Amino acid sequence: MNGYPERIQQVIDYIEEQAEEQPSLSELAAIAGFSDYHFHRIFLVMVGIPVMDYVRKRKLAKAAYRVSHTDDRLLDIALDSGFGSQETFIRAFRKLFGMTPGTYRRRQIDTPPYSRANVLKQRLNPYLGGIRMDFRITDKPAFQVLGYALATRSTDGANLKEIPKFWQNYMQNGWGRVLNEATGNYCEYGICTDMNMATGEFTYIIGVDADDSVQVPEGTVLRSFPAATYAVFTTPKVSREKFSESIQQTWNMIYTEWFPHSDYEQTIEGVEFEYYDERCAGDENGLVQMDICIPVMKRAV
Repeated sequence: MNGYPERIQQVIDYIEEQAEEQPSLSELAAIAGFSDYHFHRIFLVMVGIPVMDYVRKRKLAKAAYRVSHTDDRLLDIALDSGFGSQETFIRAFRKLFGMTPGTYRRRQIDTPPYSRANVLKQRLNPYLGGIRMDFRITDKPAFQVLGYALATRSTDGANLKEIPKFWQNYMQNGWGRVLNEATGNYCEYGICTDMNMATGEFTYIIGVDADDSVQVPEGTVLRSFPAATYAVFTTPKVSREKFSESIQQTWNMIYTEWFPHSDYEQTIEGVEFEYYDERCAGDENGLVQMDICIPVMKRAV
């Protein structure tokens, strides 16, 4: 069986050949040989956008090239690109390019032949330098969290802007103090849940452990999560200025280096989350670290 990059590239090449089709996520996951959810996460990390968002953008990129370089009717371009109607095509085109196909053509925009993604270039050797993956496999019982929730999405990188702003609001508005007074707990979760693989929408929760006796303050949510087996990755100790960078690098290494060389794949049982405890206050040298937890199961042989 090919490695992860080769399998994702096989899907990318398949998408390129299906200009007039709309493959489903399950169909693409089967080509890669992954479960739907594991494929969704691996593709997102390796390519940078959700797979169905990539499918949509590739169709529109090809359509934009035809709009720019041919005199083909817009209706023909829409139907050839897999859109059910010209109206649907126009809406999608405007959302991506900021103008209708007609305006795009009238402005005589010289569209470049946008290339497909290539995850085989600039690959890292997992055993030469980089972050050392400090991890353990553990069973976590069912748990309950009291917290603040944000509806966001991974399409167009919206979550990369909205989640940091959400944390900023959390700290500036004293929401952590509200949760602590309600539960007596300080250690915080950053939880990704309610994932919609087709749209990239999900819920992000900043919260703390809570039991059934907790009084739920206004503006907060109380959510329960099932027991699951987790791969727990501890970020390297770094200065506070490099903390965010080390977290992002660790996330990337998990999906691009650890999963391909492990006996595990991600499962929809449980939720992926970051865990911030007393280590975030810094050790005697002022260095900080935290845990990234991902629900996993043994990969089928």
